[in-house]
Amino acid sequence: MGITKTEHFTDAQNEIATLIKALGHPARVAIVEYLMKVNTCICGDIVNELPLSQPTVSQHLKELKTAGLIKGSVEGNTICYCIDEKAISKLQKYFANISTKLKNKKN
Repeated sequence: MGITKTEHFTDAQNEIATLIKALGHPARVAIVEYLMKVNTCICGDIVNELPLSQPTVSQHLKELKTAGLIKGSVEGNTICYCIDEKAISKLQKYFANISTKLKNKKN
């Protein structure tokens, strides 16, 4: 397998790519949408909402957390998950910039 050569790109480019890659699975998109709706929840709540097993949901939560899209705080023996608003803000700025540049090209 080839090397991705991420060192040839800026930190900002790598960061956006990580966030977008984490959203590259429909289950993760569904988890983010659910978290947006309920604000915070535990893994079991997501398992009850989506047609996925607990281990599968846990793996997707791990990927989203590693990318920085969600945060998890320990409450007793469970982890309560929520959206990391900083990451969403970065995505908003990135796509707003693209949209502005495309609009300016049309004019």
